[in-house]
Amino acid sequence: MTATPRVQRLLIESMSRHLPPSGSTLRLVDVYGRTAKVLIELRPEIEVVYSPRKYTRWTVDPDSIDAVAAYDCELDSDLLQSALQALRPGGRLIIMHSQLEPSETYVKTLENAAFTRILVETGAECPLPVGALIRGEKPHTEVHTVDRVKQVATQDAAPRSVRYVYLLVHQTPHKPTWRLSPEDRVEWEAAGVENEDETVLLVFSSLPKAVEFMQPVVMNGYLTNINKLAKFQWDVVKNWTSPTLLNPSDEILEAFSVKMITIDHSTAEVSDE
Repeated sequence: MTATPRVQRLLIESMSRHLPPSGSTLRLVDVYGRTAKVLIELRPEIEVVYSPRKYTRWTVDPDSIDAVAAYDCELDSDLLQSALQALRPGGRLIIMHSQLEPSETYVKTLENAAFTRILVETGAECPLPVGALIRGEKPHTEVHTVDRVKQVATQDAAPRSVRYVYLLVHQTPHKPTWRLSPEDRVEWEAAGVENEDETVLLVFSSLPKAVEFMQPVVMNGYLTNINKLAKFQWDVVKNWTSPTLLNPSDEILEAFSVKMITIDHSTAEVSDE
C-alpha cells in the first residue's frame, strides 16, 4: 500500500536528519525528483544538481555530490554503483522505502557495494513504525580525521553564495540541549579577535571550514573554551554591530588576541548533524 501524503512527508523529513555536513551549498542528486521539495524546506542551502529518471548513466561529475536521496527506490545494484561514483568521499546515499522494514540484509547489500558507515533503521514513527531508512557513505580517501575535514572544506562554495555561517561559541551552562531545564539561563559568547578599537567576529561558510580552523588553534592553545559550533543565517550576522571576517586562516590567532562577544542564541538555526 502506498504511503499517504502525510506519512510520505514524515518519512522524507526523517531523511533530512541524515544529510551530511557539507560546504555552504549541499549538492544533491534527487532520484526521480521525489524528495527535494520537502528537503529544501528544511535545508534551504540544498542545490539539486540532478534528478535522474533511471539508475544508470547519470550526467554528473564523479566525486562531486554531497548526497543522493532516493524515496521508494529499490536497492538496485545500478543505483548503488551510480551513487557511489557520483558521491564525494564521505558523501551519503540515503534511501527511504515506505514499504520495507529494517533488515540486516540491507547492511550486507551496501557493504558489498563498497559503502561504509552503514545505518539501517525504522523510517519514522507515525505513530507506529513505518518504512526503512537505509544509509551508507562513500569511503574517505584520507585516513586521518584532520585530512578528511580538509578534504571536504576545500570543496566549499565561493563566499558570495553563502546562506549560512558558523560561529565558534562558548555556551553556559555547558550542557547538551536535551539536558537543559526551563530554569537554565542559556548564554552564548562567540569568538572574535581584537583589532585596534574593535572586535572582529570570526565566521565560517560551512561546518567543515569551522572544524578545519578549530583543530590547529585548539591544539596550539589559542582557543580553550569553545563548546559549540553554532549555525546562523548570514543575513542575520551581517546586521550585527560587530564586523566579521569570513573563513580566516588559523594564523590570525598568532597576530591577534581572542575576544569573546555576547550574542543572541535565539537567532540561531538548528545545527547540522
